[in-house]
Parts: sequence; structure tokens; C-alpha cells
Amino acid sequence: MGPRAGALVSPGLALLVSLTAHCSHPQAEGASQGGLDASRADLWASASASLLQGFWCQPAGQLSRDQLAALIRRMATQHVLLRAWQLSCLANLAARQGLQGDFALHPPDLLLFYNLTQVEEADCRAFIRRAAQGDTKLLANLPDQRAALQHRALACLGGPQPRLSASDLLLLGVLVCDMDASSIAAADPHVLQNLRHCPRLTAAQQAALNRLLASGRTVLGPPGSWNLEGLQALGPLASYISPGLWMQLQEAVGLDFFRSIVAAYRAGQLRQRDARRFVTSFLEAKSRAVSSPSKRDTGQPCIRGNITAATLHDDLFLVRYDCGQLESCLGSRVLRANLDPLLQHPLPAECQQVVKAKLARVYPGGVPEEQLRLIPSLAYLYSLSEIGQWHITSKDTVVTLLAPDGALENQTEAILQKFLDHNGTITGALLVAIGGSRLCWMSPRQIQAIRPSEFRLAGALDISSCPQTRKNVLFDKAREAFSSASTTDTYYRFMRPYLGGAPVEELRHLAQANVSMDIDTFTNLNPRVLQSLSVGNVTTLLGPNVGDLQKARSHPIISSWLRSLNRSALSELGLDTGPTGPTSSAHPTTGTPSTTLWTRHQAPTSEGPGSTAPSSGSPPAHLGYLPLAMALPAGLLWLLYGGSPRPSWGHPQGICSTVEDCTAPAPHAGEQGLARGAGRLPGPRCRPQGPWPHPPS
Repeated sequence: MGPRAGALVSPGLALLVSLTAHCSHPQAEGASQGGLDASRADLWASASASLLQGFWCQPAGQLSRDQLAALIRRMATQHVLLRAWQLSCLANLAARQGLQGDFALHPPDLLLFYNLTQVEEADCRAFIRRAAQGDTKLLANLPDQRAALQHRALACLGGPQPRLSASDLLLLGVLVCDMDASSIAAADPHVLQNLRHCPRLTAAQQAALNRLLASGRTVLGPPGSWNLEGLQALGPLASYISPGLWMQLQEAVGLDFFRSIVAAYRAGQLRQRDARRFVTSFLEAKSRAVSSPSKRDTGQPCIRGNITAATLHDDLFLVRYDCGQLESCLGSRVLRANLDPLLQHPLPAECQQVVKAKLARVYPGGVPEEQLRLIPSLAYLYSLSEIGQWHITSKDTVVTLLAPDGALENQTEAILQKFLDHNGTITGALLVAIGGSRLCWMSPRQIQAIRPSEFRLAGALDISSCPQTRKNVLFDKAREAFSSASTTDTYYRFMRPYLGGAPVEELRHLAQANVSMDIDTFTNLNPRVLQSLSVGNVTTLLGPNVGDLQKARSHPIISSWLRSLNRSALSELGLDTGPTGPTSSAHPTTGTPSTTLWTRHQAPTSEGPGSTAPSSGSPPAHLGYLPLAMALPAGLLWLLYGGSPRPSWGHPQGICSTVEDCTAPAPHAGEQGLARGAGRLPGPRCRPQGPWPHPPS
């Protein structure tokens, strides 16, 4: 919602907006218990994206080949964003029906999960080019599949290339995001088009990017000749430009670009992470150019003039006032009256500390609640004892402070407790608004205090990042909420996200019920519990998805379980032979070229954030944005005409099912290309991130 969500949303609307982003509309005709009703399969050929979002594999298995083909094509034309657990089993359904050869009509994300050994040699380049439009983050729990995709892509190119050409890069798409730094530096300059679509770059990749930009080999030319349009065409890559390169830029061009970035950030079009990274680098270059001291002098006089309300509306405010001048020139009265416009600037961390210190002097007893709604970007700086001084009475304040760019995860418990201490209650709508990852950081006591009816309203929340101890607590809470489900199938649909905390007896029961667990859910099970499952248990639990173990055999949880099996058991699973062994690297060693082109991606473990919890005072972790503008109209209509949502066993997503509308053009559509004559690089699936300002087409 932009940098200052709390300041822009009226009381009560924050929860409503967050809820509608999570929602589509009530259970639609033709949907049975949130899944696909095979008896009404004719409806799915013309179903909306929001309805298709609720796809469920088991009933889809009853469809005929033609019906399943029509369903998959509809998902492609509607740009339906399915999750990994849906895509993995859908890929298996398509393979069993012999539909994989129709990949050109299928969603790119689905191709990521296909059996790559079944791709015909003649189709190799076309398949990879379409798959490379997908979101490879979906393969986070399938390291072997991700490695196989990378190696198959290189095989399509004829093996590892010393220098990737423009046509190679067009084929590889977002797979370039997994390339190591040396390959990026050696690639054709058109690699910029690929890198623009990477969620983030590693430090080594950033260094390679800066070497490429400094070389002058790109369409931008040498840094001294860069112009505003060229910088804007870089998109989010501009936030990675080093201070040394900014120093070589013509001053007028740099200031114009700075204005455009701050204006876009204040308009809510940029993520705080990207904007702050750019501003910090740019201001460091400016500081070096004028030989300013690296640390602010707390005793320096105000030489820029007192900061006024008008000053704060200048997009070049941070250029004119460094952090030292911010401290010297910002008075308490102006701060109190203009905190919102001040924090609409992407303040560097040092300047944020200045503002926090000034707020402490203005409000020695703690920041009042009306001001708390304005400071989510500062929340990460506050200690737990300082949070203890706050008075939080409104759900809107909680939602604002726990926004993606707000408080640290390990501040969640303290903020919620201040709300509960003032007779607040944790409702289903609040859980939806703050997201499942915040559940990981609530105390067991707070989780137990959630009423089962409210937990049912929240529905399926993503808790995959939780440490195992919290998964266990959340499983017990979910079982309390959903144990009265009428059938095992309905119970499983509600419980699936919470099975990471399930005991062995629960999993054996589900195996006997033939639930056909997907591989993504399986990789999130308790690793200790998994060790207690026999090969027969696992084979029955996964059902037709058991072959996906091959795609995840290097995942730490799967690998540990496989190491406990003997040769006979591995043979029973079909894992005694193949490109990798149960203890080998995720990178295949036979049948594909050997190369160091790709960087390694460690699959997540069940410990989640528990082992790497950030401490108060560290930059906040970013949990992602909800596509509110897309989801708001449908959700508001439902809430206006349908009244208050009620829990329903017929709707496994609880209040609603998430809908992300990607029918709009991709953010880069129509932009000036960075690589002339190279063709248009197809964009990946819609991601929860704001667009970067770009020049008019």
C-alpha cells in the first residue's frame, strides 16, 4: 500500500482492505467444498480467475482428458496464480492424461513442475522459453527440479556457453536470476533485461552488474553519458548502482532521477527496501563528492535553514538536508505536526534514528497511538521495553505496525500483547490482515487465546516459515478449530497448511484416507515425525504424487529421510538410481552438462526463522505486498452485498480464497527496452511488488 499505509487509510479501512486483498467472493456455483466439482466441469472452461484460484487436485482427478485440458488452458488465459502445492499435483494430473505436450497453451508456472525428461528434443527451446517466464521461487522446496531445469536450459543451448548471447538470454528469461556473477559479467549486455525481473540480486551479482554498467557496453553507455530515460529503463536495477558510479553521473541527471524515485515512493509505487537502497547509495556518493564526514556531527549548527512543512514536500529534501542537518534543523513542533510527510521520504537508517530520538523527546511517555499509525517504517528500531510504553487499542494500529515494511517478526508478540492488554481480541479478519508468518512469532499463550471460530474464519494461512515449535502449537489450534469437519477430505483441505506440526498418528490416518498429499506440503512436515513413517506410509500418503520425491530428494528433510532407508526401500520408491543419490548434490551429474554457471539455492528447513531471528534495531524483513488495487473491487462487493462472512465447511480458505489478478499488463509492458533489437523478454508471473517508475512509451 505504499510507504505510509497507516496515514492514508481511514479507521477500519485497513482491515477491510487487507481482507479484500485476501478474498475473492463467496463460494461460486460449480465449486464443491472449495475445489473442483467434476459434475459441473463445463463451468470451468469459462470460470473466472478468482474461482480457478481455489483449484483442488483430488476432484480434478475425476475430469476427462478434454475437461482437464480446457481447465488448464483457462488457467493460462486468465493468468491464474496457483501456489506450489497446487501446481505440483496439477502437473502430475496433466502428465497422466498426456497433456504435457500442449505446454505452449499452459501457464508458465505449471511448466516448472513438469517432468523434464519427457520434453522432446525438438521442443526443448520452446519449452524452456515458456517455462522461463514462470516464477522459479515456486520451486523453493524442489531443489532437484530447479537444478534439472537449469541444466536442461543449458542443454537446449548446446551446453555451457563461455558468453551468453542476446538470443541465449531471451531463451533463459528469469533463469538468469540463478546465474553466478562471472556469467553475468561475461554475458551480452542484454542481460540487463533479464536481471530486471529478479526479485533480488546477491552481493556478487550486484558487483557484476556494476562492473557491466561501468564498462559502458550497455545501451546506456558510460556513466557520464547516462540520461534520465536510460536510468528509468533500468527499473529496480538502478537501486543496486554503487556510489562510485553515481559520482560519475552528471549532477542534473542524478537529481532528476532522485526526484522521480522519491515521488514514486511517496505515491506508493515502490517498495521501501528498493527506495531506501537507492537513496542510501546516492547520498553516500554525494557525501563523498563534497568530502563530508562519514558520521554526523551532533553539535553542528543548522546551516540549511529551519525545516518547515513546505520543505518536507520537496522531493529533493534528503539531498538538501543530510542526517546531521535533519537533527539540527527539525524542530519539535514541525515534527509533531508533519510526521507523516517526513516519513513519506525513504529515510536512510541514520536519519530514521534521528527521527526516533526526536520523537522520544517529544513524547517521553511513549508515542501516542495516532502517531504510531504513522511510524511502521520506524517500528523496527524500537526495543521491546520501548514498545511496552505504547498504548494500542485499535486493530488498525496493529495492522499498520505489522505491515510488511513494519515491525520485525520478533516484535510481533509485544505489539499484539499491547493490543490484548487493552481488551483487544485476535479475530479472523486480523489474522488474515497480518498474514500467517506473523503467527510464527505470536506466543503460545496468544495462539491459544484465539477462538476456534475466528481461526476458522482466517482459514488457510501460510505458516511454512514457522519454527517447528510454533508449527506444533498451530497444529493443535487448527485441529481444535476444524475437527468437526463432516468428512476427512474437508478436514484435510482445512488442515493442510498446518500439517507441519502433525504427529505421526495423524499422518498415518491421512495416508489411510488416501488424501494424496502434494510434495510441497510433504517437505514441510516435522522431520522427526517423518523419520517414523515407513516407505509404505509415505507411498500411501503421497499417492499419485510419490514420483515427486525425485524432484525434492536433495531437500534437507527428504534427504535425511532417504538416508535412513536401505537399498531395497529406495528401490521400492524408484530412487535407487537416477541423476542424484540420496546424499548427493542437487545438481545432476549425468545426462546434463557439468557447469558452474548456476548459483546454489539452499532449500528451506523446518526451523524457518527460528534460527535466524533478527534482533531489534536491525532492518526489517519484508514479507511481501498484497495486490490491493486488484482485489479490492470484488472483495468490497462481496462484503457489501453478502454481509459479514461466516465460517463454512464448504470453503476451505476460511473467510475467502486469495485472488491475484494478473490480467493487467506486466509492469514492464510498453517500456523502452534496454537491449535494442533483442525482442521483448516475456515477464514472469505477477509478483507482490510495486512498479518502478518508467518513461512514457
